[in-house]
Amino acid sequence: MPRLDELLARNLGISKSAVARLCDEGRVRTLDGAPLPDRKATFAAAAGATDPVTRVQVDDDEIALFDSAVVLQHKPMGVVTALRDARHPTAYALLQDAPLFGELRAVGRLDLESSGLLLWTTDGALIQRLTHPKRRVPRTYQAALAGPFRAPPPDLTLEDGHRPEIVELTALPRAEAHPALLIDASVTELARITIVGGAYHEVRRIFAALGSHVAGLCRVSFGGYTLPADLAPGAWRLVPPLG
Repeated sequence: MPRLDELLARNLGISKSAVARLCDEGRVRTLDGAPLPDRKATFAAAAGATDPVTRVQVDDDEIALFDSAVVLQHKPMGVVTALRDARHPTAYALLQDAPLFGELRAVGRLDLESSGLLLWTTDGALIQRLTHPKRRVPRTYQAALAGPFRAPPPDLTLEDGHRPEIVELTALPRAEAHPALLIDASVTELARITIVGGAYHEVRRIFAALGSHVAGLCRVSFGGYTLPADLAPGAWRLVPPLG
């Protein structure tokens, strides 16, 4: 059961000694303005998977205090999946208002020129469940292609010897394209592909091996999570920690 001072430190991104000073100065209060209980008081788990453990007032701001978080982000093109990068803006920087920002870590990756569903969490066990190869978690992408693709042979092998596990590969009607998929003038075909695994540039290399070229790529689902059509590029929302 998390302690109040620990929750404050983690959610505000400050030390416990700084939390102690805030409390001693009377700057942390309940929402109705009453003095806080003992800052070492403990709290039960949140009522819902996306709910805070409790809420307090710090100075004049209402702060929701979370013990864990899973964040689903619409990663836009042109940003990298990284905490920091010397050359490119990061998807992480777009999460600064998310709960427990300092503890969030990406669940897998999307490359610079890909958009779509990117998960972040404070839960290391969840990262392991969703990314370990033995879990065989499916990922579905929509691809905008500059040229037709041929059906994959059963023994499809990429240039580095990797043999991708393709669960499904079908043509995608334009009416079913996700709003996050970039479709420019070079695109002649759309496809939907589900794979197990996440090797480097795997989807792009699969289509290259099938005689086509990926002009736009969007991940639309990962495990039990799906990218909402109304989630704007760069935006995020809290989601339950699916197993």
